[in-house]
Amino acid sequence: MSAAATTRDPIPDHPAPTGVDPFDSLNPEQRAAVEHDIGVAAPRPLLVVAGAGSGKTNTLAHRVARLIQSGADPQRLLLLTFSRRAAGEMGHRAAGVLQRIFGVSRQAVASLPWAGTFHSIGARLLREHAGRIGLEASFTIHDRADSEDLMGMVRQDIGLGAGAQTSAGQKRFPLKGTCLAIYSRVVNSRAPLEQVLQSNFPWCSEWEGELKRLFGAYVDAKQEQNVLDYDDLLLFWAEMAADPELGPALGDLFDHVLVDEYQDTNRLQAAIIQGMKPDGRGVMVVGDDAQSIYSFRGATVRNILDFPQQFSQPARIVTLDRNYRSTQPILDASNAVIEGALERHAKNLWTDKVSSAKPQLVLIPDEAEQARWVCNRVLEQRESGIKLTQQAVLFRAASHSAALELELVRRNIPFVKFGGLKFLEAAHIKDLLAMLRFAQNPSGRLAGFRVTQLIPGIGPATAARLLDAVAASAEPVAALEAFDVPARARGDWDPFVGLFRTLRTPGLRWPLDVELVKDWYLPHLERLHDDAPVRAADLEQLVALAGGYGSRESFLTELTLDPPEATSDRAGPPLLDEDYLILSTIHSAKGQEWKAVHVLNVVDGCIPSDMSTGSGEEIEEERRLLYVAMTRAKEHLHLIVPNRFFIKQQAQMGDRHVYAQRSRFVTPAMLKHYEECVWIDAETPHSRKPMPDSVRMLVRERARNAWK
Repeated sequence: MSAAATTRDPIPDHPAPTGVDPFDSLNPEQRAAVEHDIGVAAPRPLLVVAGAGSGKTNTLAHRVARLIQSGADPQRLLLLTFSRRAAGEMGHRAAGVLQRIFGVSRQAVASLPWAGTFHSIGARLLREHAGRIGLEASFTIHDRADSEDLMGMVRQDIGLGAGAQTSAGQKRFPLKGTCLAIYSRVVNSRAPLEQVLQSNFPWCSEWEGELKRLFGAYVDAKQEQNVLDYDDLLLFWAEMAADPELGPALGDLFDHVLVDEYQDTNRLQAAIIQGMKPDGRGVMVVGDDAQSIYSFRGATVRNILDFPQQFSQPARIVTLDRNYRSTQPILDASNAVIEGALERHAKNLWTDKVSSAKPQLVLIPDEAEQARWVCNRVLEQRESGIKLTQQAVLFRAASHSAALELELVRRNIPFVKFGGLKFLEAAHIKDLLAMLRFAQNPSGRLAGFRVTQLIPGIGPATAARLLDAVAASAEPVAALEAFDVPARARGDWDPFVGLFRTLRTPGLRWPLDVELVKDWYLPHLERLHDDAPVRAADLEQLVALAGGYGSRESFLTELTLDPPEATSDRAGPPLLDEDYLILSTIHSAKGQEWKAVHVLNVVDGCIPSDMSTGSGEEIEEERRLLYVAMTRAKEHLHLIVPNRFFIKQQAQMGDRHVYAQRSRFVTPAMLKHYEECVWIDAETPHSRKPMPDSVRMLVRERARNAWK
């Protein structure tokens, strides 16, 4: 059934005489967006630049209600969001406004049949028009797991499974999940495969020709089996929208097209909107270029920056700059960060929430002290009445919270982690720890079973026989040396036995143990994981953590508590306590808010990440990441600056640490927006008053001497 043919809900022709303006809660800018071109036959395109905490969801919901109040058919409103929950929330809020306007039940006005995610709406439209684009209406849709499996089957069928021949010889071909990720990025970014490989998957660049062949075969397999994957839902929709006949027909189905979180759209999604409404008539998008942080998913900030000129008539811009979340000092500091952006839609967030408390810029000697300071501060704020669930610790990368997680476990502070696996649950971390545990206790079958199967050619049966031999021997090293391994494993067996022998040697200087295991494991890491360069950084972090303990035994003892099950979105022990601290990557924190926010590692190399400074566009997105982190705070904001970091480039016996610099995004001119605090050691309380430069330098010099 098409949108034009659906039956309209029974909404009265005239509002009920309530005597109350249903839009009186809106501020002037929100009202301007809601009233934009009401009653105009061809409403101009509208861009609502909605600053952090400015009530964008409320504004969009009121816009929907206002359109329906003015006579728009709710069956001809297309509302595109990025989650089913967001679409449901939008409809619920709009229904509440309409209920106040018309005086009818919420159920009678809640129907927005064309509200949903890009993918769900795309599936409906493709189903309706399948015959016109060469699809069978009975097509099925593969989820990511199914798509990976199909990619794997095709990969095997064309001879790219176990290994393939390149100019450099026979090497292991990328895993099916990596292949699908590359394919998806090419489709959604509309960028050439060569560019995607160089920018996002450089370790796969040598396979460009083979990947082209694989992707062609993958597309053929989908067509033969009458299936679509998630990316096809956007790709086919965009192709329909670009068609001279189908595009206008799709556009005519809807009088208004409203898009939420437009800064998170990719080029394919922008092409869909432009193809359906080339003149921009009835198009309204809401978003904030300052919060565009998902380029790794294919999103591009160019969509919202270029929106005003993307249609045949220029778009009107309405800016929502009144913030309902944070205090003014927090906004002053946040505004200062984003003002440094090279290109943006200008806005200056303000609020009537006055406060004398400035954000804190906390100078910390190193990461270990950072973890202790955060725990102390979190508990202090809990005692002052701020529950743990109202506090968050944010970080650029999931591995940045490793030291803090250990300290939280040690001090029995419950926490939940969003964004990435819990550090100690990641497979590569567990692999390295398994080797250390096996050397520490050869009778531990679980660790031995895991680590021996890292060696190619050793499977579960061989590993079990090997561990039986170790258990039956009085000397574990001798048992390993005497064991007859399969022929395929012999090349890797001697290095493994040599490492085990070294780790069992009395008097080995700690933490050299961890370095030796890391060096042995790195070739296996590259063999097992396509994203080995990213995972290798986690191993360096583990080496750094080990240096904070006196021995291998004490280090492993701290990790004996088995962590709870984790997912890529959430980890930690929330069920152990009704109150728990929030740990989150900045990416996962977008859209959230807390009374108190602590941002870890506000130094160059972390924010911005040293892996995201290869271009001006990457650096600008890193700036926006810090801005997003800061604008999550309602009342208390702490930016933490460790002055010393572990690095892997130092000589094995030399100093493993270098001094870090405060993030380039917090310039000297911005320091007036902060209360600078210095933490020297765990016994010295942090200052809560700004210090003169002379005192600050004295304290910093004293801290430097202490580190030596």
